[in-house]
Amino acid sequence: MTDFDYSETDWPAIERLKQWYSGDVHDSMEQLGLWGHLEGISLLGSLSAGDVVCGPAVTILFEPSDRKGEPQDIYHNAIDNVPQGAILVCDASCAPGSCSGELMSTGAKVRGAAATIVNGTVRDLAQVRALGYPLFGVQASPVGVTGKKEPRQSQVPVTIGRVTIRPGDVIFGDVDGVVVIPKASVGVVADAADKLGRNEAAARERILAGERLQAIWPVA
Repeated sequence: MTDFDYSETDWPAIERLKQWYSGDVHDSMEQLGLWGHLEGISLLGSLSAGDVVCGPAVTILFEPSDRKGEPQDIYHNAIDNVPQGAILVCDASCAPGSCSGELMSTGAKVRGAAATIVNGTVRDLAQVRALGYPLFGVQASPVGVTGKKEPRQSQVPVTIGRVTIRPGDVIFGDVDGVVVIPKASVGVVADAADKLGRNEAAARERILAGERLQAIWPVA
């Protein structure tokens, strides 16, 4: 198995998850005793209203570095080899500086990545939004990374807040935030989200038809 071999990804479960929202997904995880919310990470790039992103994680870990000249070889390699539909997850919290902006997002989109998640700042938001790319981060900053940090490892576990993300874990993102589903739990989470999502859809129709909310939610 190579570093970027995602042949074991449960794509059917991922497609089922794409029907729902991050709230449905995380509620379903909590019912199963799981926690996956990446606190402090929000959408800063572009995602059409109602759209979601969902795919397996490709991870990149940054470490402090005073090297100059944008030494980005490991991150560039991850972008160039990202599987179609996967999501890049960068832990760049070790030092100030934005590791992703217009060029990283353009490369990722061209190679077929579904989104990029950054634990840290990001930049070039006008250009990234014009590109139509879902870039998530902590906040915007024009500061670059050179002389501050560099990507040192890829396809290793990275920890963001309360959640450790491993290569192949499934990332779900929308306008409300980002949720991480352990690879081994994707199928059961999708099953639970299907049930919850159907119940919510049925309740919505009854509310629109004039029934009182207290009479129909939560479902017994």
